[in-house]
Amino acid sequence: MRSLSGIAASLFMHFAFAQDAPSAIGGLQQDVVFSDTSPLSSNSELMRRMLTPLKAAQAARIGARSGKRLSEQPVNISEEKFVVYIPPREPPHGYALLVFVPPWQDAKLPERWASVLDRYGVIFVSAARSGNGEGDLARREPLALLAEQNVVRRYPVDPERIYIAGFSGGSRVAMRLALGYPDVFRGALLNAGSDPIGDADVPLPPRDLFLQFQNSTRLVYLTGEEDLVHFEMAVDSITSMRNWCAFDIDAEITHHAGHAVADPAALSRALKALLNPERPEPNRLAACRSGIETELAAGLRNAESLIASGKRDAARESLSEIDQHFGGLAAPRSIDLAQELGLLQ
Repeated sequence: MRSLSGIAASLFMHFAFAQDAPSAIGGLQQDVVFSDTSPLSSNSELMRRMLTPLKAAQAARIGARSGKRLSEQPVNISEEKFVVYIPPREPPHGYALLVFVPPWQDAKLPERWASVLDRYGVIFVSAARSGNGEGDLARREPLALLAEQNVVRRYPVDPERIYIAGFSGGSRVAMRLALGYPDVFRGALLNAGSDPIGDADVPLPPRDLFLQFQNSTRLVYLTGEEDLVHFEMAVDSITSMRNWCAFDIDAEITHHAGHAVADPAALSRALKALLNPERPEPNRLAACRSGIETELAAGLRNAESLIASGKRDAARESLSEIDQHFGGLAAPRSIDLAQELGLLQ
């Protein structure tokens, strides 16, 4: 028989959870204010994942020299507002979750998306003041991460079906988050906005995270047939992804559509594709990774040779190129060479 103290503790735990959780009734919730933060959205973690190793190290050194302590979180969660949509029926294995990065400033659910979200059992969340005019590291990326963390803590969400999405400029931010946080987001729905990876603008994350991205991230590109600029961007991004051994990719085209947020039919196709990943063939993935490692090793040997021969300016230029192209894959050796060259003083 359970003790009275044990029963009381159980009741307290249940009551505390119920007080923390929003109503289980489905529907649209506007001007939602969350309270929880996460180490994943901290300034230090964002820099570690979203900047190249040299840029992150340089930023840390500049902060240390200034004597000013970097704030733990880039945003004050209690001052932010979100829109949340909950389908009326909970799926047997929990909801899927779609975190949406908008190009606009207000937090809103795109028109006619609700019925599609209901069909697939997908919770939708999006932050206000997260449009194209806001800073990526300062606001858009941490707000998306905080949205995910708070929804997951309040609703029964399947951790294997958590996705990041966006439209236009927001889609480009969503792609960066999928790359930097594959341990959070299992895939990305990229609606009319994407970029190549492995450069100064979209650096590769630390090695363990990038390997996870290659292994398990599903990417669905959704572009209007008449949106020629973003169609070409998608082609360039997909080519880059495949060159970097990310093969679980689906490309959807919306016929007779320009640069516009997905209509219900297009959203339905994209969500169906997103929810049905195709894991990469192991031998293909291994061969692709081997080619990258060979190229990286050659670049590092060249930088080391330039240092040894006293060509320090050329070595710095070579190391900068390695850092921008290989990002987290080149660390910690790239950091060691940077220190040897005096780049982190």
